[in-house]
Amino acid sequence: MNYVTIQNDWNTMFTLLKIYKEREGHCNVPFVCIEGGKNLGIWLDIQRAQKMKGVLDAFRQKQLEDIGLVWDKLSGESDIYYRLLVKFQLREGHSNVPQSHIEDGIKLGDWLKKQRQNKKKRKLEGSHEKKLEDGGVVWDVLKEQWEKNYRFLVKFQQREGHANVPPDHIEDGTKLGIWLYNLRQKERKGKLDLSLKKRLEDKGVVWDVLSDKWE
Repeated sequence: MNYVTIQNDWNTMFTLLKIYKEREGHCNVPFVCIEGGKNLGIWLDIQRAQKMKGVLDAFRQKQLEDIGLVWDKLSGESDIYYRLLVKFQLREGHSNVPQSHIEDGIKLGDWLKKQRQNKKKRKLEGSHEKKLEDGGVVWDVLKEQWEKNYRFLVKFQQREGHANVPPDHIEDGTKLGIWLYNLRQKERKGKLDLSLKKRLEDKGVVWDVLSDKWE
């Protein structure tokens, strides 16, 4: 194979990469990706390998970088997921992505679950952790949900003058009455954390509602 043929083949693949970038918004091509009948993913991995070995032609390297190729594939993938997370946050008003959620064809929920697992195992890089927190990610979802419900309880108590929320009451779209009912069940079984119990009592929560009404 002569130089002209090799150059033409490279230019063809580069054109396919640009087409992919225009359609997908990034250059992180999956390893197995057929574009225009050619395996673009394998070709791109070869370019990364040549760059790592220092044998990639400087002009070609610049061409690839000019269209947004990230040489560190993992870093590039992380940036893609982060942009999707920000998109989700701006649309939904929070970053608690459901595990099954798919954003623009990408399993964003699964990815976020892995980030939380890495955080728990202390395997999450500090800068990456901060970036996710800046994007609104909450590491302990259950704790954050409890705090959110507690704020709704305070709001109800300040408005109504008591904290005996009816079981069917909904506050700002949240089933506050059911939440409080479940907490009463946990308290009755001795399974409610004492610090949480005290916070609820400080806001006027009565555990035995019927007894309180009788008195």
